[in-house]
Amino acid sequence: IGFVTRRYRFEGSRLVPVYPSYLQMKKYELMAISDRLTEAGVKRIRRIGHSMEFDHIKDYVRGDDFRTINWKATARKSRLMVNHFDDEKSQQVYSVIDIGRVMKMPFEGLSLLDYAINSSLVISSIAMLKQDKAGIVTFSNKVSKILPADRQARQMENILELLYNQKTDFLESDFEILTSAILKKVTHRSLILLYTNFESLNALQRQLPYLRRLAQTHLAIIIFFINTELFSLIDKAAENVEEIYHKTIAEKFAFEKRLIVKELARYSIQSILTTPQNLSVNTINKYLELKSRGLI
Repeated sequence: IGFVTRRYRFEGSRLVPVYPSYLQMKKYELMAISDRLTEAGVKRIRRIGHSMEFDHIKDYVRGDDFRTINWKATARKSRLMVNHFDDEKSQQVYSVIDIGRVMKMPFEGLSLLDYAINSSLVISSIAMLKQDKAGIVTFSNKVSKILPADRQARQMENILELLYNQKTDFLESDFEILTSAILKKVTHRSLILLYTNFESLNALQRQLPYLRRLAQTHLAIIIFFINTELFSLIDKAAENVEEIYHKTIAEKFAFEKRLIVKELARYSIQSILTTPQNLSVNTINKYLELKSRGLI
């Protein structure tokens, strides 16, 4: 009787990258290209003022702003000519992601860090489509990674490579170290989209001196989260003393979030308070609003 043997050879253990929500990024990218972002909840924002950069001179058509008439070109051509402006390009947009313990909180199967990473991919892609430069910073008790802002063809691949294996830790995030690193490494005024979370006004006030310092040099937008798990406690009618206590605590936490927005605004620091599910849309809306106002 003959025996047959077969030998199998398997690769040893290897690291297999699991990338963030690439499909979500592509969905928004395709909508931006086809001017269909409104379908995803992105607002159509009217341009304000003339803080955009000059693009070219063109013939006047009905509806053009008379303030853009180029009188020298008009005299030369013997017909009305106007200056055409486009959004300012090559602005730096940094997604700064807190990977400390405050970002571990889960919502619908994803942590706050997961939502922040997915949003960073989307806004980086949109910014580069708008001819801006996208960069990434991650931090907790120290600055983990800094990817300088760029718009080269490989930048999205670089961003994916940086973000795919990011995970939260149990450490307290150090905003002083973060601010010092950004001010040292990011020398040109940039849009800083800072993804973090504050549950109380006291938590914000401990970090406020560093956020104010950051906002003096850069346009800093503080992005933090509505705790949607509190809605069920707030909306439910309390039937006993214990439920009254839980409902009161939930309402206090929800109120503190609104106080945080007001406290940041008191120092002229803009913020986005959002549910995790609406994070990407609200971040895109803020970016487009800032561009329309010529702030970046």
